[in-house]
Parts: sequence; C-alpha cells; structure tokens
Amino acid sequence: MAHTESEILAGLAEIVNEETGLAAETVEPSKSFTDDLDIDSISMMTIVVNAEEKFDVKIPDDEVKNLSTVQDAVTFIHNAQN
Repeated sequence: MAHTESEILAGLAEIVNEETGLAAETVEPSKSFTDDLDIDSISMMTIVVNAEEKFDVKIPDDEVKNLSTVQDAVTFIHNAQN
C-alpha cells in the first residue's frame, strides 16, 4: 500500500529522530539534511537504509546526493512506491 506524503514525512521524522536524537517536529519539508539538521553522510546513509526498509523502496546510492531537503526525500519515496 502506498504511503501519503504526510505519512512519509512522519516516518522520516521518526527515522531521523532515532538516528540523530533530533526532535521529530524539527524534521520539516523545507529543511536541508546537512545545513539545517546537521546530518553527516554516514548518518544519512543509515537514514536511507532505514527509509528503504520502512517504505519498501530502493533509493540508489547515486540518488542520495540529490536528496538535499526533507521534501526531496519525501517526493522521491512517494514516487518510488508507485
């Protein structure tokens, strides 16, 4: 079953919280993973792997660099489910 963008956002916020300790409510669509949320590349890869498992999608390594904001990731996962 495909998740809505708001479900994906909530799920990503939960994953980011588990990985970094950042409060889930700070994970907003406009936030940059690196600039605003201060997520390094190692944490980002963990977040990607956990998102792939949670949403049953594949995020190729060469796509990860294009996921600079939370919205980029939400949109990619939303589109990858279909």
